[in-house]
Amino acid sequence: QVQLVESGGGLVQAGGSLRLSCAASGSIFSINAMGWYRQAPGKQRELVAAITSGGSTNYADSVKGRFTISRDNAKNTVYLQMNSLKPEDTAVYYCNAEVYGLDFNPHDYWGQGTQVTVSS
Repeated sequence: QVQLVESGGGLVQAGGSLRLSCAASGSIFSINAMGWYRQAPGKQRELVAAITSGGSTNYADSVKGRFTISRDNAKNTVYLQMNSLKPEDTAVYYCNAEVYGLDFNPHDYWGQGTQVTVSS
């Protein structure tokens, strides 16, 4: 079993910053891609940013230039630095990881979600 534990959400004023963290633990052989998704009320879950084990990144157009994803492979942790936050960034943010377990097969895991609220 693998657990993803997120932290760092909260309430911030527009223009402010937050940093999300997500640590993976459990029966892990290796981790391929890690990413952050978000889901606002009444909307579908959407990809915010993703990063491969080699450090290649991908961002949603709406966050390019404001958000930065990074990871520490030694700690099995992914981060999301969010700057210049806007009210439309308000959502529950979920961590996702493609984990190769001890069976050497890929498995998709999700964190429990952390609320980010941006006030205007």
